[in-house]
Amino acid sequence: MTLSDVAFELEWSPAKLGHIETGIRKWPSVMEVSALLKLYGVTGGQREAILTLVRESRLRPWWTEYEDVLSSAYVGNEAGAVVIDTYTGMLVPDLLQAPEYTAALARSQGRSPHAVERMVAAFLKRQDVLDRDNLERYHAVVEEDALHRIASDPALLRAQLCRIVELAEADNRITVQLLPTSVGLHAGAAGPFAVLGFDEGESALAFVDATHGGAIVESEEAVARCQEVWRRLTGAAAAPDATLVALRRFALLA
Repeated sequence: MTLSDVAFELEWSPAKLGHIETGIRKWPSVMEVSALLKLYGVTGGQREAILTLVRESRLRPWWTEYEDVLSSAYVGNEAGAVVIDTYTGMLVPDLLQAPEYTAALARSQGRSPHAVERMVAAFLKRQDVLDRDNLERYHAVVEEDALHRIASDPALLRAQLCRIVELAEADNRITVQLLPTSVGLHAGAAGPFAVLGFDEGESALAFVDATHGGAIVESEEAVARCQEVWRRLTGAAAAPDATLVALRRFALLA
């Protein structure tokens, strides 16, 4: 049976079935797998063994081990996105953070030494997203102010600048734009957010960050508003090539 045949029989969208088969984003429910097994004629002990695997696989995605330092709702979606556009305001974007920066950020939030270690481990694990074969684009707008905030620690600043430059130079799927302080007030003044795009024709969603942990935004209208803010931010920021030149110069002066 083709993907289209199965989707038709179960009255699912081909995109939904595709995500179940690839395991990229869709964690299937027991009911969904049960429906597939029935259609495929899988019965008896084999059926029960597969359903047991489904139940076990849904128990512990890796990020659930770090719920004290991560937003599971966002990270679960981030893990399956093929396009990530992100603006993080006064902070360096999570996937670009050097371990030293993540640790300093965790300490500034009053976290215990153990929690600092967990946050660094979690962020490093998240950054595996940048190495995924199916990632098409990671695009970050970085506030110049976010870097000035750590200028009092030259070693930390250099480590962070080098990390951003290294990532942007090593992979043409990664784009970084610096938003100069001289721009003044801008479209991102409302706060950090990210827009995530998916394959198979699945709708994009946005994550709007906040002190309480942020929220997933899925309505077309709300996502479109975030995308418009994103377009205005990238229009105000320095071009990618000019950004790398500025970051290298900044590192030499640190």
